[in-house]
Amino acid sequence: MADIDLDFGRGERIGVPEIVYGERKSREQIREIAARHEAHGRNLLVTRCLAEQVNGLAGAYDPVSRTFVCMHAPAPPLAGLVGVVYAGSSDAPVAREGIVTLHFLGCETREFGDCGVAGVHRLLAHKEALAPCHVLICCAGFEGALPSVLGGIAAQPIIAVPTSVGYGVATGGHAALHGMLASCASGITVMNIDNGCGAAMAAVRILRQLRRGAS
Repeated sequence: MADIDLDFGRGERIGVPEIVYGERKSREQIREIAARHEAHGRNLLVTRCLAEQVNGLAGAYDPVSRTFVCMHAPAPPLAGLVGVVYAGSSDAPVAREGIVTLHFLGCETREFGDCGVAGVHRLLAHKEALAPCHVLICCAGFEGALPSVLGGIAAQPIIAVPTSVGYGVATGGHAALHGMLASCASGITVMNIDNGCGAAMAAVRILRQLRRGAS
């Protein structure tokens, strides 16, 4: 097995720690990574992993988001509230990856599911509850219209995440990606397909700058 070089200084360098992408890693590699984190007293988040990859390790596995978390110390709380909005239950794994990542990094979240544009009244019903959020993450598949609608009713920074959900020309999330990139709602940030973790990291960077500006 090739030597694993972990970046334990990333948090001090850029404000967010290294998060381990678990897909295609062997069970032995993940066990070695977990042991190194434990030896350094560092919290561990593994994304895109299967239960069998982390079986026997101390920590919590979430089968919906396919994430594994092992906390050796409480995450320092980060001021601010992140709302995670998603179109339907099929988008929940991506949204949940974002929520797990946010909690891992000490963020408070508020979840808004089943808000797809096919029943836009459900999104509009959450307008008052969305207002206290400092940042919004919005996950949607099919044509990816939800962030545009959200961008028309909410003033917060919006991080759009296209999901690989939908029939035919939805083509694994590319239709949603293109729709979000072409959105007429100004100022929306767009992540890569299914990248809930990346959206959470972007939200954390925004919150840290808001906190710096307020101090």
